[in-house]
Amino acid sequence: METVPEQTRLHIPIPSSRPGEQPDFSDIEVPNAGSAERPDEGVDPREIPELASTLIRVLNKKHEAVGPWAMDIPVDTLRRGLRYMLTVRVYDDRMFQLQRQGKLSFYMKSTGEEAVSVAAALALRSGDMFFPSYRQQGLLIARDRSLVDMMSHCLSNSRDSAKGRQMPVMYTWKEGNFFSISGNLGTQLPQAVGWAMGAAYKNQDHVAAGWVGDGTTAEGDFHYALTFASVYQAPVIMNVVNNQWAISSYQGVAGGEHATFAERGLGYGLPALRVDGNDFLAVYAATQWAAKRARQLDGPTLIEHFTYRVEAHSSSDDPSQYRPLSEASEWPLGDPIERLKNHLINLGEWSEEQHQELYQETVEKIRAAYAEAESYGTLTDGPRLSRSTMFEDVYKEPLPHLQRQRAQMLED
Repeated sequence: METVPEQTRLHIPIPSSRPGEQPDFSDIEVPNAGSAERPDEGVDPREIPELASTLIRVLNKKHEAVGPWAMDIPVDTLRRGLRYMLTVRVYDDRMFQLQRQGKLSFYMKSTGEEAVSVAAALALRSGDMFFPSYRQQGLLIARDRSLVDMMSHCLSNSRDSAKGRQMPVMYTWKEGNFFSISGNLGTQLPQAVGWAMGAAYKNQDHVAAGWVGDGTTAEGDFHYALTFASVYQAPVIMNVVNNQWAISSYQGVAGGEHATFAERGLGYGLPALRVDGNDFLAVYAATQWAAKRARQLDGPTLIEHFTYRVEAHSSSDDPSQYRPLSEASEWPLGDPIERLKNHLINLGEWSEEQHQELYQETVEKIRAAYAEAESYGTLTDGPRLSRSTMFEDVYKEPLPHLQRQRAQMLED
């Protein structure tokens, strides 16, 4: 394998720090909370290019909600958001531990990114359709998906709604308007645009929302989606979760060095928002802004959520091979759960004691859910799905030759 020469005219994107070095986030400009302007939802995208390059932030260092993006969010919604985010984190920790014990084959955590999915889910309506990537389990939890069903899917047991046809964490939930996660990255965004176009064509008041990572923006599917969304002014929110790392490639490899990912929307005539992804209130406000714009037929929005992937890409990854071990703890935008917790405490609507009680309750809830999930089968024991399910959900109407094959298998 040839190495890159020390002196070359070709630019090779290299992260600011590597394993064994001191983390360096000095190139990240963090504007003051409340400094970004909030335009009317019907604004011409050409009038707000600065929102694609700044950072929409609501929570300041004193844990106060400030600026034009600070909404009058009910305290009950904030508490629900905190509970859901904490549930996601405890769930992730438990499932990852089980994978390490050999009880799951694979897992992917969303530590540090909980606000991206939970805040968006709470800002949207139940009739809105989600087209997620594989780190948005918070969407399911915020829509009160059964934890037992989520765990059963990861175990591929007899209760698995995907009937053993998907990898763990590639969830699906038709009843909850949660489209099946695809391991082929990027496919969900054109599908989200298509669903939104269909909803508009049928005069429905629904919005589609899709999520991709920063690395996926280098895929053709991302640009196809932006083209169709722009041309047909589809009621869709296209979310780019810039967590700084696409597996082991840092975001500069996908083009993040020379422009923000939000700025890619400007070339398509789309309004683009760059949001502090670790600020629950900012994500909630930006999502509601984009949803209102879509519902009043003013078109789609591209949102970049600027956040950080605290843990490994997956249970098969070792981030110590490509970034400093202390990098996550020095991320300048903090922890989304801690920030929302401190905001509620500042409002006088929460306390450290209540938080510890909620944490312990959540741990017990997750433990009980897994015990129930195991009763439907594990990787090695318990009830199994019938082999006949391989013929189900293949075509809308069963084809004669598949019916014959199924009958033959049952006879054998």
